[in-house]
Parts: sequence; structure tokens; C-alpha cells
Amino acid sequence: MTNLSVVPASKPAPSSDVVRTDAESASEPAVVSARGRRLPPNVALYVLASIAISFLAASSAPTPLYAVYQAEWGFDPITTTMIFGVYAVAVLLGLLTMGKLSDHVGRRPVLLAALAAQATSMVVFATADGVSGLMVARIVQGLSTGAALGAIGAGMMDIDRPRGTITNAVVPGIGTATGALVSGLVVQFLPAPTHLVYYGLLVIFVLQAVAVALMAETVTREPGALASLAPEIKLPRAVRRPMLVAAPVLFAVWALAGLYGSLGPSLARQLTGSRSEVLGGLSLFVLAGVAALSVLVLRKAATRTVMLTGILALIAGVTLTLVSIRDSSSTGFFVGTAVAGVGFGSGFQGGIRTVMPLARPHESSGVLSLLFVISYLGMGVPAVIAGFLVVHAGGLTATAQEYGAAVIVLAAFALLGLLRGGRDGAAVLSGEPVGGNA
Repeated sequence: MTNLSVVPASKPAPSSDVVRTDAESASEPAVVSARGRRLPPNVALYVLASIAISFLAASSAPTPLYAVYQAEWGFDPITTTMIFGVYAVAVLLGLLTMGKLSDHVGRRPVLLAALAAQATSMVVFATADGVSGLMVARIVQGLSTGAALGAIGAGMMDIDRPRGTITNAVVPGIGTATGALVSGLVVQFLPAPTHLVYYGLLVIFVLQAVAVALMAETVTREPGALASLAPEIKLPRAVRRPMLVAAPVLFAVWALAGLYGSLGPSLARQLTGSRSEVLGGLSLFVLAGVAALSVLVLRKAATRTVMLTGILALIAGVTLTLVSIRDSSSTGFFVGTAVAGVGFGSGFQGGIRTVMPLARPHESSGVLSLLFVISYLGMGVPAVIAGFLVVHAGGLTATAQEYGAAVIVLAAFALLGLLRGGRDGAAVLSGEPVGGNA
């Protein structure tokens, strides 16, 4: 049986040209010495956030293009969800094998390698002439994203722990929303959409690689890099019980993202009667955009309040969406999507804030990788099952309703876990400083 470990191994880098972190005073921003021509800490934080945004934008960019590919190559909906699902599986493999590598070799080498792989996947996307090409591109893209997510998130928290925690929660929504909308606009209004989107992202990745090369390293190298590639999850004791509270919420909200990423464009076009590619990406844009906004609005609220808001909004939004699908109401569908977006953003932020403040700086990459493992399991597995049901069971509408009902049940279990965790004092949900960490 696979032994999952998230035993982080790195220490804050002591050398004079790196960012320093302090495990006992995590709310203090890190400082960069003047030695060498390195980016200031605030600029480095923005660079890392931009990489997370561009990686997740690249992951959602193919969503409005699936209809184009389907028309050109004649595949069925289950193939669409398989292309979507193989990305989630690749991300999981990347997280499990390389998620904590940056705790050993440093953040910069992992990020440079991930950016190079992302750039390669863009070339494969742009030159694909069939489903096999898309599959290869999605696998390369997923592996590099999985390798990078832990390094990006931990790097942001190395620089400024409180800001890094919030930024980790807000960037997935921004990236997903941006990729879906921009890709839809390119498909609708610009020539060669199946090439232009990917070459544009390729340029962005090259520029980001230059910026990473100018960043200061934030951790020292530690032995055990090869051993860290073995998939293991061994949680630090301090985060074990909070993880039990956060996991159902993360799974539920990312299962919703999987619904919109795989079936959302088809649902939007069916309800509106429009073939617009912009409209096809709009449902995912609304979900992810509102999610990002909710993170910013609730960033100062107590963690328990954020979690409760997320779960209740998820249940309410998905319920309204299901009623709208049944009644063929496009307006209700988008309103329900927006409400569910509050649940997505708040639930994800609450999960991050429940767990990450209790992880020490040298544990951040591994623990954050585990949170993303749970999230991408929620996104990928239900989406693939849904694709099978669309083809072999009740069709698009029935499958969407069954999927939504499953998300509501997951959210209800998450609510029970949160309430029980609060009664037992199992999780730190107050949003107050704990153990020196804000």
C-alpha cells in the first residue's frame, strides 16, 4: 500500500542572500539582505502569486476549447471528462512525489523546472492534432503543477506568513477564472484560438522563469531529496485533527469546481440555447471569480465563520443551481453559480486557515501539498464519473443534478465535521494567533 508522508525536511536558509523565516514569530515578514541582485520580498511574493495564477489559468484555458476540439475530432462527452480528469490525476502524482521536494532542494530549482515543463505542455497543446496530444499535454501540465503548488505556497509563507496564507487561498480562484474567461474571448473573437491561447501562456511562463532566477532562495538545501520522492504522508501532530475538519470541506468545494470545469460549458450552452464559447467559459469564470472575491472579503473574519459561510453558501448555491437546471432557467443557473462561488472561496480559505497556521515553516510545503491532494481528488474523481454517466446513464441534465446532489451531501458531512470539531476543540478555528503563528 502506498505510504503517504508529508514529513518536511528543510530549514530556513541562513545565508545572507536569502529570505529568512522565523518559526517562532511567523507574523514577521522575512527580510532580504542587500547581497546580490535579488528581488525584494514583496516583489518576490507577487511573482510567486503570479505563477500560481498562470498555472491555474493554464489548467482552465482548455475548458472553452473542448467544444472546438469535439467538433473537429468528433469525440463524446466522456472523452472530455477524461481529458479533464487525467490532469487532476497528474496533479495528484506531482503532489505526492514532488510536493515536498522544495523542502530539500530549495524553492527556486523546483519552480524553474516546473515552469520549463509548463512551457513544454503549451507547445504540445498548440501542436496537438488529436485526443492523444491533448492527453499528453494535460499530463505534463498536471505533473508540473503538482510539483510547483507546494513550492509556490510554501515560498509565499516563507516571505510573509500571514499574507502568504491568504494569498494561497485567493490565487486558485483568480487563476481559474482568468483562464476560463480569457480563453473563451480568444476562441470567440481571435484567429487560431487553439494556438494563440497557448503561445500567450508560453510567453508568460518564460518571463516568470526569468523572475524566479532573480529571486532569493528561502530555504537551505537538506539531504534526502531522492527519498522525498517516495509518496508518503506523515502529518505533523499539530495539524492532524484540524485536517480532519478541513478535508471534507476541501473535497466538497473542489468537487463543485470539477463539475463546472468538465460539464459547466455544456450546461450553460444548453440552458441559454447559445453556442457562444465565451458563454461556455462564463459559468466557470463566475464560480471562480466570486470565490476569489469572497476570500478577500472574508480574509479578516474568524476561521470558523469563514468555514460556516463556505459550507452554507455551497449548499444554498448548489440547491439553487439544481432547481434552475430543472426549470431550464439560465438566470437562476448563474445566480446559483455565484452563490456557490462564495462557498467555493470561503470553504477553500477556511480549510487553508484551519490547517496551515499550525504547520511550522519547514513543514509548509508538505502540508500544503496534502491539502491540494485532497482538493484535486475532489475535483478529478467525481468529474470522470460524471463523464461516464453522461454517456451511459441519464445524459447531461440528469448527471448534473446527481452530481450537485452529491456535492450537497458532501457539504452536509463537512458541516457535521465542523460542528463536532468545534465542540471537541479539535481544530483551531478562531483565526487567532496560535503557537506564534498568525
